Amino acid sequence: MSKLADLRPRPRYEASRYKPAGKLEGKTALITGGDSGIGRAVAVLFAREGADIAITALPAEKRDSDETSKSIQALNRRCIVIEGDVTDAKFCRDVVERSVYELGRLDILVSNAARQNRKRSLEELDDAEWDRTFKTNVYAYFRLVKAALPHLAAGSSIIVTGSETGFEGRLTKVLAKQLAERGIRINCVAPGPVWTPLNSADEGATPETVATFGQKTPLGPAQPEELAPAYVFLASDADSSYVTGEILAVMGGGTTPGERSVRL
Repeated sequence: MSKLADLRPRPRYEASRYKPAGKLEGKTALITGGDSGIGRAVAVLFAREGADIAITALPAEKRDSDETSKSIQALNRRCIVIEGDVTDAKFCRDVVERSVYELGRLDILVSNAARQNRKRSLEELDDAEWDRTFKTNVYAYFRLVKAALPHLAAGSSIIVTGSETGFEGRLTKVLAKQLAERGIRINCVAPGPVWTPLNSADEGATPETVATFGQKTPLGPAQPEELAPAYVFLASDADSSYVTGEILAVMGGGTTPGERSVRL
């Protein structure tokens, strides 16, 4: 069942005030979890900047991925939807190969698909949940980068969606040093609270938690469209050719990943 199609209020992704400048003309991007939330907003802004797009989505999210695809095609850009689960190592390899085969090249990889199911105590966290969370949030990132590298030329960009805890920070910095000599930049966006289906789908979140989501952040919760321009900046070698290994915190009032800001 689609999580986004039934979510109220609906997350905003159109970014009506954003002014594109052709920063990604002639490029192609693969965005995992591009059917909804931040991934959808990024896919649409990339397309507005001139890129063709491949997105991954779970089969159950077809209503969401169809909407994303139609939004991109309405911009006269190509969009392919590849259904599957990034916890599967073979799928991570296959999705890269299919993106290159159908779109002709790969310039930008955005590892964005994520899993979040909060637990009140360690005793409530079982091995299956632990395993699936790491395979979604960390293993897939590693596997996608490894599969993409043979297809990425100098000037390419890899971006991972982390969190306000900077979870992938060390891995990103290590990979950035290794790939610098090949002219490939890799960075992480660390969002604060963003209104996406990930919040309502969190089995550990109570109705009160969802209703008050992001209220302790000075600027409140963000909309996906407010995060997407950060990805355009990191994807564009015209804007960020000298930026790699960075954790870009977009946190609505926090100063560094992991530091929570509160209203005084």
